[in-house]
Amino acid sequence: MPATGTGGMVVTNHPLGSAAGFEILAAGGNAVDAAVSALFALCVVEPMMVGIAGGGIMHLRDADGRHLIVDALAHAPAAAHPGIYTPVSDAPPDYMETKDRRSALGPSAVAVPGNLAGWCDTHRRFGRLPLGDVLAPAIRFAERGFAITHYLAGAIGENADDLARDGAISTLLMPDGVPLAPGDRLVQGDFAETLRIVARQGAAALHGGELGAALAERIATGGEDAGWLTLDDLRRYLPREREPIVGSYRGHQVFGPPPPASSGVHVTQMLNIVEGRDVGAMGFGTPDTLHLIAEAIRIGFEDRRAASGDPEFVDIDVEKLVSKDYARQCEARLRRRGGPGSASGEGRESADTTHVTVADRDGLVVSATHTINGLFGAKFVVPGTGIIPNNYMMNFDPHPGKALSVQPGKRVPTSMAPMMVLKDGRIRWALGLPGGLRIFPSAFQAIVNLIDHGMDVQSAIEAPRIWTEGQELEIEPALRPMQSELTRRGHLVKPVPHVGGGMNAIEFAADGAMTGAACWRADGTVAALGGGLTKAGIRFWPDRTPPVAG
Repeated sequence: MPATGTGGMVVTNHPLGSAAGFEILAAGGNAVDAAVSALFALCVVEPMMVGIAGGGIMHLRDADGRHLIVDALAHAPAAAHPGIYTPVSDAPPDYMETKDRRSALGPSAVAVPGNLAGWCDTHRRFGRLPLGDVLAPAIRFAERGFAITHYLAGAIGENADDLARDGAISTLLMPDGVPLAPGDRLVQGDFAETLRIVARQGAAALHGGELGAALAERIATGGEDAGWLTLDDLRRYLPREREPIVGSYRGHQVFGPPPPASSGVHVTQMLNIVEGRDVGAMGFGTPDTLHLIAEAIRIGFEDRRAASGDPEFVDIDVEKLVSKDYARQCEARLRRRGGPGSASGEGRESADTTHVTVADRDGLVVSATHTINGLFGAKFVVPGTGIIPNNYMMNFDPHPGKALSVQPGKRVPTSMAPMMVLKDGRIRWALGLPGGLRIFPSAFQAIVNLIDHGMDVQSAIEAPRIWTEGQELEIEPALRPMQSELTRRGHLVKPVPHVGGGMNAIEFAADGAMTGAACWRADGTVAALGGGLTKAGIRFWPDRTPPVAG
């Protein structure tokens, strides 16, 4: 259910993540303090999704209306090169797979992480409370433990065989060889101590300090599975500050991350493509609307495959892709009948991510998406630290000579979409979600729901979604009545339980009220801070003594 408040808002995909951010707001922290606290807490309670040795993107809007993108994405180590993996196939569906799964599992799968550096640097620049205060909820959850959710228990069970390969992670998540069940208590004493070290030393603890040394040693001692990440890689890592992509749609301004993220460019492009049609009059969930949305998504993916990646390694004509003139050219690519089009097995992203959306009473807003890539990342724990590293190397093309081939320092494209929408210079909505390749098309659909269909924020993020990369058209259960008509129009329809992950969002009213919403596709929870500041000179119970408890 949505919640409304004027003192601040925290929305995450786990109740304890939202509780951590709410605690920090209530203690006088700002939105950056609360967002960073929530992300650290999620490292504890969603260890399958996010960690300090992962990567992601944070989108900030300050009280003066300035937008900033913090790129904390992981990148390839300095010793990596295009031939480090042996691909198992030159064609889909196994195009991205590598021999012995070395790009996805174990020390050889770990890229240079950016989460901790990004969080600590952003907190240092914009936070209000001491870092130790911000970390306190996460330390408490790790040290005292928490009851694991069905979601976490399911992830452990699904990955039990891979987790059993590493003694440290199997001891933590599968004591005596039995996966933890819903309601079991998970205590992470080593990780609690790691977070205390971070509270004292900041990001330097991992990026050159004792935690980094432990990670680098584990990477180097993987035997045949040893990786390329070194302590020097960790020392040299720097988050990047980037300017957002700014598009327009029916009098609104849409802000999103630039490359290596796809969302800013291709959400803008897809909105431009459908802007020429009266989508509101076409109706939500009708065959005409679904066909148009599917075609816009297909075109977006076609152009993403043609030009996407780290802008330091790949030339991307952003100005062209986001222009209204180019959208008019794209309209000629809209087909009257759907069906499979051009597609490629190149490129992949894990759907296992987390997202937080936070705002405070002073106008600071944060939308942030972060991950360790696959479920439980590289599926091992660094001994004595509780750290679960990422497996971001699986997102590189294992074939040399390709746009996404491994190169030192290269960041991998991401679909992460921490978005914000404004009207007449005033923020209206901030939103985001997990879900890999389905993230930015889902964000696109939510924006259309809000602007064209006039939905309230809860309805907009929960509304049924579709997705296609150019082949099958995925539809959620609520759209099953449209399956026969979409099939008649040429689409290869594939019903799925859900498209993308749990979106969460905040809507901003002109009077300062904020409404937070989290959808059914995750364990999303809204925490709203209400009330206001007591005015000087006000007396309570003026005609009688205050009531006495008991």
